[in-house]
Amino acid sequence: MAGTRRPVTTIKEQVYQIIKEDICNGVYPPGYWLQETDLSAALSVSRSPIREALRQLVADGLVVEYPNRGVFVKEYTQKDIEDIFDLRIILESYAIRRSGQNLTSAYAEKLNAFMDTLIYYHKAAELQNYINADTGLHQLIIELSGNNLVISTYERVYSMVQQFRIYSLTSKERFDESVTEHTKIIQNILSGNAREADRINRTHLELAREKIIVYLNKKDALP
Repeated sequence: MAGTRRPVTTIKEQVYQIIKEDICNGVYPPGYWLQETDLSAALSVSRSPIREALRQLVADGLVVEYPNRGVFVKEYTQKDIEDIFDLRIILESYAIRRSGQNLTSAYAEKLNAFMDTLIYYHKAAELQNYINADTGLHQLIIELSGNNLVISTYERVYSMVQQFRIYSLTSKERFDESVTEHTKIIQNILSGNAREADRINRTHLELAREKIIVYLNKKDALP
């Protein structure tokens, strides 16, 4: 669900989660130099857990380490975005096709709750809250796969594009289309029409990918 965090048991894990969330939320934008001394001071911890957290973020693909230069937030290319969304489509399609086997009454309640929440935030024009609910819905869809490996893979892949979520809904027209698409995806999953839910979701993700690529291309064209 949106806003849910996995339990943390070590300082390194807490530091990792904080830096990861700051990257995903755009606090540290692509290309930002993550300096151990600055992070250590900001989080009031020694450099050791900072260093360990950065190693994990390198493994996650969220940051890049350049020898003799330092660790920087990853800058994504159009090819990166295409690859990430190709994998998202594969994983979410698998989950939707499996949803009928795992759709309990509890999951149905959660899906209906997400539908109501998305409609509410859309009507209120609360884009950031809408995006957070959007994230939670797609994570719930992945849970419906019942496959722990798919769930863990998706978490890593989705983290790579979280910082670009807002750019997939830059126009009111796209915002309006998005809530309609989400509603239809949920309704079709609930009614057992996985094929139609999958078709709509694929279109939904392809449109999101296109908007992010347009944003990246415009950003790259700036002097």
